[in-house]
Amino acid sequence: MVVDDSVVVRGLVARWLDEEPGIKVVASLRTGREAVDQLDRHTPDVVLLDIEMPELDGLAALPLLLAKDRDLVVIMASTLTRHNAEASFKAMSLGAADYIPKPESNRGVTTSVEFRRELIEKVRNLGSRRKKRPASRPGSPALAPPLAPASAPHVAPAKTLFPSAGAIRLRPFGNVAPRVLLIGSSTGGPQALNAVVGQLAPVIDRAAVLITQHMPPTFTTILAEHLARASGRPAREAIDREPIVPGHVYVAPGGKHMLVERANNVPIVALGDGPPVNFCKPAVDPLFSSASKIWGPSILAVILTGMGSDGAHGSADIVAAGGSVIAQDEATSVVWGMPGAVAHAGVCAAVLPLEQIAGKIGRLFAGERG
Repeated sequence: MVVDDSVVVRGLVARWLDEEPGIKVVASLRTGREAVDQLDRHTPDVVLLDIEMPELDGLAALPLLLAKDRDLVVIMASTLTRHNAEASFKAMSLGAADYIPKPESNRGVTTSVEFRRELIEKVRNLGSRRKKRPASRPGSPALAPPLAPASAPHVAPAKTLFPSAGAIRLRPFGNVAPRVLLIGSSTGGPQALNAVVGQLAPVIDRAAVLITQHMPPTFTTILAEHLARASGRPAREAIDREPIVPGHVYVAPGGKHMLVERANNVPIVALGDGPPVNFCKPAVDPLFSSASKIWGPSILAVILTGMGSDGAHGSADIVAAGGSVIAQDEATSVVWGMPGAVAHAGVCAAVLPLEQIAGKIGRLFAGERG
């Protein structure tokens, strides 16, 4: 179901999706009120829900839709304004599966190859989870606390497009106690990051934490603000050429790759404006690979939920330099693409449920070996 008050956007998006094998648009509607009223009639697996609409906007329609169908996959669509970014975070705390940034003009929507690719990828990946699970199931608590004060419905994991590669082979943790923490994440990442970083205050006090989450500008600003509140420690978008010091959380800004360099024998942030890596900017691989050259065996890296395989090459570089990698497990991932790729590559020392990751990080930084 496509819900957008722009007739141009509705028509274009519906045509794109209908052209994809295995995807069928069952309704194309103008307002959130129409979506709520017609949900039972069309029974969609996925609703692409615009935020700004007349009569009933996306944020107001979301809980009404989920009240009718708790397993509905809702993807919020919004332009890159701070108001809409805040609304998208709020929507995820209320049970939306994800968001997609929408070009500001109809012409931008028409010409953006990236928007079309990301839209189709998210609908396919997130929609597949509904077909994977039974039609009804008993309630269960959310895996991660909400990003804003709210009662968050359970967000079930999606089926990944990453093929199974048989049994996962784990390797030992490195012999050197970690001194820096790197985290990479994508779809489902904001909720997972909030859950993990919110429990890492003792680690942040003694180590720098660098995070690459696949997000556009403005969204990464707000993500950093949420992480600062969750952890009670300084967290913000990284600034080019600033020293990297313990006690701070550095978030890769949307539209820039965050790398690590050394200047005057001090690790510093280097923001790059190169092309997307793995279709992403920021991407995880540039952070992990560059950091492996600076900190080597002192790195602990974590790959959380996300589509694709970004982070796999960088994780291999970290392990080759003597560092260690943890991946989120499939059962608690919204999409087991990125962590699945790393797990099946044989570079992980542990594959853990989301709720166990922060505790394991804390023990490793406190001196536990493996």
